[in-house]
Amino acid sequence: MMLMPVNPLRVRTLLDAAGKKGPVIYWMSRDQRVHDNWALLYAQELAKSRNAPMAVAFCLAPRFLDARAPQYHFMLDGLRELESSLLALNIPFLMLSGDPGREVARLAGECGAGALVTDFSPLRQGRQWRSRAAKELAGSGNHIPFYEVDAHNILPCWNASPKQEWAAYSFRPKVRRLLPAFLEEFPLPAKMPESSLLAFDFDPAGGGPDEESITKITGTQSAPLAALPPCGEHAATSVLKDFLISGLAGYATRRNDPNLDGQSGLSPYLHFGQISAQRIALEALKSEIDAGAFLEELIVRRELAENFCFYNAGYDEVGAYPDWAKKSLAEHQSDSREYIYTRQELEEGRTHDELWNAAERQMLLSGRMHGYLRMYWAKKILEWTASPAMALQYAIYLNDSHELDGRDPNGYAGIAWSQGGLHDRAWKERAIFGKVRYMSYNGAKGKFDIQAYIDRWS
Repeated sequence: MMLMPVNPLRVRTLLDAAGKKGPVIYWMSRDQRVHDNWALLYAQELAKSRNAPMAVAFCLAPRFLDARAPQYHFMLDGLRELESSLLALNIPFLMLSGDPGREVARLAGECGAGALVTDFSPLRQGRQWRSRAAKELAGSGNHIPFYEVDAHNILPCWNASPKQEWAAYSFRPKVRRLLPAFLEEFPLPAKMPESSLLAFDFDPAGGGPDEESITKITGTQSAPLAALPPCGEHAATSVLKDFLISGLAGYATRRNDPNLDGQSGLSPYLHFGQISAQRIALEALKSEIDAGAFLEELIVRRELAENFCFYNAGYDEVGAYPDWAKKSLAEHQSDSREYIYTRQELEEGRTHDELWNAAERQMLLSGRMHGYLRMYWAKKILEWTASPAMALQYAIYLNDSHELDGRDPNGYAGIAWSQGGLHDRAWKERAIFGKVRYMSYNGAKGKFDIQAYIDRWS
């Protein structure tokens, strides 16, 4: 088993302890793939150095941040494929359910693990799970080293910048300086000895939870989308190949027209970690097409959102907005609003604005919304609710409940940009919005054929 060492700057120690005999557990959470996964590769590296078996564990968290049946179906179908890919490498896949921090610590104790590895998320829930796991491990007789590997970002989030960045202009030079050291080709995962399968009381998951179980997990009666996009690592690779062949060349000019489908379609796969952003960047750079506009979104803007959530604990609160925006919005909170809608009216797409309603319907029916319209959509919620705090609450709920790629730093940063001026500058002052950038129906009308979009999603 030949393995290239993982760059140690990608790894953080969450619990320091002396090494001991026992299997290595990779607690997979955010990066749900076998290939191009630094966390899995690091777990294999540890297992090799200790001459120990390894396993991958995944814990299904119930009622996770308003996620509903479609998101769980997309994730679970991808995990079924992942299980088969792991078995081909003699790596058992252990499916748990419940509170992830407690369940993973319990598993580590029961199997006498010698080390625990997990992937990185800047979000509050993931931090709480990792903290709980570390606390349970430290308080038990199974005090073992616990490592976190940023397998989601090209630049490890804690290395990209030591602080919250003001905007893309302040973050971009740091990305450019560090990128050559981290934008490297991945080694292939190694096939483990068959002893890895024999070391665990292993029973293949057999398809995971059924429909009734998913309903209980989500706490909703919502049915899956009429047609989920294909999911899993192979599907993600196929979507990438199609985009590189037919979409990358026109990305810079087509991406902001919702009628042209000029975006990559990769965001759900990135969110669930079914494909690596680093792999996407590597393949885009191999093409003979200018990928600058695409790489700006994939690397600078996406990792800027990670930076925001990592360094700002209140990333889903109005308090995370820049001071100028908070002051300006507060000054205009009592401004008269022509329309006020309830959360239910918004969720059902029952407003006076047919463009907004169509965007909401696209999200409800497909689990996606075009990026340009996501900005318009979020800004209109600010305009049609009683306060910035309520607007933020509604937008996060709708995004997290219905977008396949919801519950993600990109979503929180995008809403904060739209409603609270995050990573933006002050604009001309106007009612309700104050100095936050404004978007209008007529402005959208000048950019694309809005009636064609409305008809498509009517």
